[in-house]
Amino acid sequence: MKMYINTDRRRRAYGGLAAFVMAAGIVAWTPVSAAENFGEQMVNTFKNGEFDVNFRYRYEFVDQDNTKKNANASTLRTRLVFRTAKWNNLDLTVNMDDIHAIVGYNYNSTRNGKTQYQTVADPTGTELNIAALTYSGLQNTKFVLGRQRIIRANHRFIGNVGWRQNEQTYDALSGYYEKDSFKVFYSYVDKVNRIFGPESGKPSASFASDSHLLDASYKLNNALSVAVYGYWLDLDSKTGTPAAFNASNQTYGIRFTGAPKINDDWTLTYVAELATQKDYQKNVNNYDADYVFLQLGFKWNRFSLKGGYELLGSDNSAGVAFQTPLATLHAHNGWADKFLSTPAAGLEDVSLAASAKVLKGSMALVLHDFSSDSGSTDYGTEVDVVAKWPFAKHYSVLGKLAFYNADDGPANLPTASLGQDTTKAWLMMTAAF
Repeated sequence: MKMYINTDRRRRAYGGLAAFVMAAGIVAWTPVSAAENFGEQMVNTFKNGEFDVNFRYRYEFVDQDNTKKNANASTLRTRLVFRTAKWNNLDLTVNMDDIHAIVGYNYNSTRNGKTQYQTVADPTGTELNIAALTYSGLQNTKFVLGRQRIIRANHRFIGNVGWRQNEQTYDALSGYYEKDSFKVFYSYVDKVNRIFGPESGKPSASFASDSHLLDASYKLNNALSVAVYGYWLDLDSKTGTPAAFNASNQTYGIRFTGAPKINDDWTLTYVAELATQKDYQKNVNNYDADYVFLQLGFKWNRFSLKGGYELLGSDNSAGVAFQTPLATLHAHNGWADKFLSTPAAGLEDVSLAASAKVLKGSMALVLHDFSSDSGSTDYGTEVDVVAKWPFAKHYSVLGKLAFYNADDGPANLPTASLGQDTTKAWLMMTAAF
């Protein structure tokens, strides 16, 4: 039986809980005898805080084999971050982001109405990115309440989509416990603030949420770490589109990782991960799908090589595949972003990645071969290249390329986009103070 919760009532309850926790904190940690010093303590808490500024300029070019014009997106993100000093084990972090188009604005940002151009999902605007209260008064434990950044493991299921200029954040109450090699994390998520900015439109800028995130890990030694997780995603979109309702799912998995040394020069690295997923809450589909990720690699001095196999399985009878709607998707299955939603026939991604440290910088080459899980469809291949160099302490520059080549003709592919060759290029410069 699927249960439906009154969203307005839940939101009032969440807001009341947040107000209660903050008020209780102030009352509990401010003795009456110290009341006259309260104002001075508050002034010092803010006066002794830290202020950071980050500028990230990026030029992005997109050429896709369809009727739309090439995109030329030139954007600057200005990030202001202020973190107070601790007061009775409490501290507050506030982060404002402003994204502006400069010089070039010939792209479809999903909000500017320029649909004649290819899409670059970097809408302009100013947004409260983070506003989080952290309590760290319990040993090995901290709690975070408010709008926050949540990243779990390798971003495959829960991430901040940090590659885009406007990152994904969460209105949530989270708890972290860490002692020695054991870690536990739990979060109740009330809202997901997506990358599409504060303005209304499609895709939706946010998901209403009644979601629970839980994972735990233990590191035995360099040769073996084990993590287990359960993510119950109940997501709803303001636009009311079926795709938003169908994003809800429940996922359970286990992940093994290790990096044992072979000798002084060589290190073996591996990942083995298995997960299963089912529909959850308002999802109208009734399905079961599996996830597999296997990776084996070697590190030698300044070089590394990794081979990987990833399966996002398909429930062929239901016409639904394994989905990860809150992932940092750009980090997986190619930088051309052809698989932001898993095709109904599923996805198999066979990859080979080589990287090297060059002077103070780094370079990497990644090859992908994409095909379906059910049926015998070849989606395409992709070549990705990136180089990054830091310089003068506060600055860095990054160049990046993605070349996707479609295999089967459009008639054999689930979407027209997968049948269109795509080239993307980026030049990014950052300054952090």
